[in-house]
Amino acid sequence: MERPTISKCCAAALLAAALAAPSPARAADPPDGPRPPAAADAAAPATPAPTLAPPATPAPATPPPSSAAPALGERPSFIHIVLDDWGYYEWAGMGHGRLHTPRIDRFAAEGMRFTQILAGGAVGAASRSALLTGRHTGHTALRSNRRRRQLRDADVTIAEVLRGAGYATAGFGKWGVGDRGTSGAPERQGFELFFGYYHPLHAITPFPRYLVKNGEIVPQPGNGNGILRGAAFSHAVLLRAAKDWLRAQAGRPFYLYLPWTPPHGLWGLPKDDPAWQRFRDIGWNVPGEYTRSDAQRYAALLAVADRSIGEVLDLLGELGIADSTLVILSGDNGGHSYFRNRRHPAGFFAPNVDPKTGARFRGGKGSLYEGGLRIPFLARWPGRIQAGAVSGHLGYLPDVLPTLAALAGAETPPQVDGISLLPTLLGAAEGEQRQHRYLYWEDDRAGEKKRLIAVRMGEWKALRTPRRLGFSHRWWLYHLGEDPGEQNDLSRHRPEVLASLRALAEEAHQPPQNGEVLDSKQAFGASRTGRVLKALRRWFVRWL
Repeated sequence: MERPTISKCCAAALLAAALAAPSPARAADPPDGPRPPAAADAAAPATPAPTLAPPATPAPATPPPSSAAPALGERPSFIHIVLDDWGYYEWAGMGHGRLHTPRIDRFAAEGMRFTQILAGGAVGAASRSALLTGRHTGHTALRSNRRRRQLRDADVTIAEVLRGAGYATAGFGKWGVGDRGTSGAPERQGFELFFGYYHPLHAITPFPRYLVKNGEIVPQPGNGNGILRGAAFSHAVLLRAAKDWLRAQAGRPFYLYLPWTPPHGLWGLPKDDPAWQRFRDIGWNVPGEYTRSDAQRYAALLAVADRSIGEVLDLLGELGIADSTLVILSGDNGGHSYFRNRRHPAGFFAPNVDPKTGARFRGGKGSLYEGGLRIPFLARWPGRIQAGAVSGHLGYLPDVLPTLAALAGAETPPQVDGISLLPTLLGAAEGEQRQHRYLYWEDDRAGEKKRLIAVRMGEWKALRTPRRLGFSHRWWLYHLGEDPGEQNDLSRHRPEVLASLRALAEEAHQPPQNGEVLDSKQAFGASRTGRVLKALRRWFVRWL
């Protein structure tokens, strides 16, 4: 297995540069997004060069020193904001004309946008498990959204690594990798405080009867049986609590994890919210999932998330810690094609379609095609990260753990699969950023033997998917540099490449080891609310 981190001396040198050097001048943006896929041809397609080695991604030159750079006498703090099911193109800065995201657009202008930092998995639980542990889904306990899966006590999370290095650790939002009464509960995984939803099904309710804080039920007054209406809007409750916690961390480095539920879930928000006022009267004649105004509600909730990002960044400025805080903003998995009809086959908001060219990533949430793995990934650290930079470096969410560990001066656990992004973030010289030998994903929703698999090495990508009747699988091979839309299967034309990638898949896979259930009576499904929500989901109720 490849060594997961950069050397200690290299990490120390980069950290020293981060604490003493300004951001470099803005460089020209590289081309971004997929090209329109070529039409399928009955003849043998033109094949790319036979090399299997991943190409090196050029990095901007190291910035010159400047006496004007602010000095830092302490390690940086970290905030990671995750928007649930946020699609690659679902923000105005990517040319989307229907969505209002001024603070996300400003975030990108003030920081670095990555075009190829991919999801950890095809769905939320798998991707969050990979993010938090730094391990790919061939090694994690959660590889899909299958029930009764949770992190193990033996798993080492970002919070545990940073807490061991003296950081305050807290999370507010949707956990999704371990219910109450299990080994995967956040208070058992390094978080001094976690407030929000533990079970992913609970998190679809924007007006829940209760939230959970460190394993304890916290009733939400005024929220009854109505799922789309209530007095306590959970996102507002959790944002307020997160800001209060942030104010209390005077002088102590911190890790704040904000896995917010918008824009996923049942799309409810207060009637007097300015975001709803902005979108409620727009006459989008598209089918809803639950109500006739779902598309308007979806856009409004993304605007709520955008506004909340601004509130967090503004608070950092008020507290005087913006320049000492690295903020990461990302999705968790590929976007979902909500509100589809004949006019909008890729979904009304088309999360995987480039609004400028019409080119489309294949698939979406739940698949291991690019549409299920491409996510927005932005990083902001004033004075340290080049403003307005765009990086084509190839990586994925497991890279976050070793990156934060390197900046914190903490030891990266030896079992991680991620590689630190620190050289790219800090504008290191070309060649200093280590590359992945390969990237790996799997999904076991249909069971261990029928798992979906994807392996990527450089521009080559192999996938294993079930055949039409589901009794067997077949492998596909794509070259994403020539075919980002994954339309032209090269498995018959380049069998030696496919054989190499299949061998890597065998190397990457380990049988899953699930965490423990310590008290089944605390499980979400054991509550009345849990039983009601499971019934609603089972019967796809449309009258809400």
